[in-house]
Amino acid sequence: MKIYNTLTKTKEEFQPISKEQVGMYTCGPTVYHYAHIGNLRSYIMEDVLEKELRYEGYSVKRVMNITDVGHLSSDADTGEDKMLKGAKRENKTVMEIAKFYTDAFFSDCEKLNIKTPDVVEPATNCIDEFIEMITKLLEKDYAYIAGGNVYFDTSKLKEYYTLSSHNEEELMVGVRDDVDEDENKKNKTDFVLWFTKSKFDNQELKWDSPWGVGYPGWHIECSCISLKHLGENLDLHCGGIDNIFPHHTNEIAQSEAYLGHKWCNYWFHVHHLNDKSGKMSKSKGDFLTVSLLEEKGYDPIVYRMFCLQSHYRKPLEFSYEVLDSVAAGYKKLRNRIAKLDKSGDTDMKLAAEYKKKFIEVVGNDMNTASGITMVYDVLKADTNDATKLYIIKDFDYVLSLNLLAGEIVSDQQTSVDSEMEAYILDMIEKRAMAKKERDFATADSIRDELAAKGIVLKDTREGTTYEILG
Repeated sequence: MKIYNTLTKTKEEFQPISKEQVGMYTCGPTVYHYAHIGNLRSYIMEDVLEKELRYEGYSVKRVMNITDVGHLSSDADTGEDKMLKGAKRENKTVMEIAKFYTDAFFSDCEKLNIKTPDVVEPATNCIDEFIEMITKLLEKDYAYIAGGNVYFDTSKLKEYYTLSSHNEEELMVGVRDDVDEDENKKNKTDFVLWFTKSKFDNQELKWDSPWGVGYPGWHIECSCISLKHLGENLDLHCGGIDNIFPHHTNEIAQSEAYLGHKWCNYWFHVHHLNDKSGKMSKSKGDFLTVSLLEEKGYDPIVYRMFCLQSHYRKPLEFSYEVLDSVAAGYKKLRNRIAKLDKSGDTDMKLAAEYKKKFIEVVGNDMNTASGITMVYDVLKADTNDATKLYIIKDFDYVLSLNLLAGEIVSDQQTSVDSEMEAYILDMIEKRAMAKKERDFATADSIRDELAAKGIVLKDTREGTTYEILG
């Protein structure tokens, strides 16, 4: 496998520290709101990366955090805590907000065929680990206390910008809000490791610490959770491009100051999803979610295919016109595969040749667009249908596009008897009532019950229709 390493700014052959297992860390969501589809582009591409590693024979342990405390609304350690902001917005406790939006996030991931990481750790589980790391950083003189808070002293490092390399564009993408100067900082780039009650008296989640009652800064959690589950040497760290600075830059600073050696070898960053007005962001108020796409009649897997048709290191512009085109192509592809004859013997020699070629293509810095093209190449190949089905199923472990889920039937009346149709329409009506009453749990359970029977609901502007998977 070859991968573009943000640390070295070059495409490199991936060489894990140990042949036994690849340690992979993913920056998880801040669970104060729904994930928008721009966030989910990163998780889709990270999912492909993990599956490609496994497809190539690597054993992978993937760890992801859940930020349920400490992420401020500005990446400069100023402004309101995002979790507190969500709690105020919905008049709930922070932990109620965290539970609801964590569940919503993984529900979206399931719809997009994103594998759940091997370890998912909420930040609130690791307070002792945060305190231990901060204590050692203070002892090693990499941190200082000012105004009741504990700060990391970036002036103690020879290469603070090792990841971003003073690239002005990359330095700015992570700064999403107005930056207020923190007079407690010795240096502009210093960042908070621990906040105390002296600055955030209204913070709902607070813990005792050697520096007073307070809570951790955002950056400390990923370092500690990675160290806890993957050890002192990390193979691969993933995230969106807006994490490069300051979040990942600060992770490297505190982790390597704490450890006394290099921490992570490869950094994988996914570029933004844009709309016509620019980068998608929750701060704009109205933002696109998986549920909204479903309400408009789109299968979430169509959005996954939309992402896979573009390279992860290029900005991707979203439009419904393009999504409609992808949806039409996806339906034709699924129908074409569904018509293949399952009988016959599989040519395993040919299948092995195609697998080798797929690894060469997709394993070359996640060239997923060419991976999809290979599916069409297989359909045109001079071999029997059983071999084609075997190869496509093999590819779909990585692509995860449900390519063998069966034919999408467009004529409902030819596929369902009157009793079944009455049942489906009754369920659609009950779901509509549940949504009207904002009982989304019931609405989702009805959709899931029908899906389990091979009946896929499509919410359109004209109302809800259904399709039967053959």
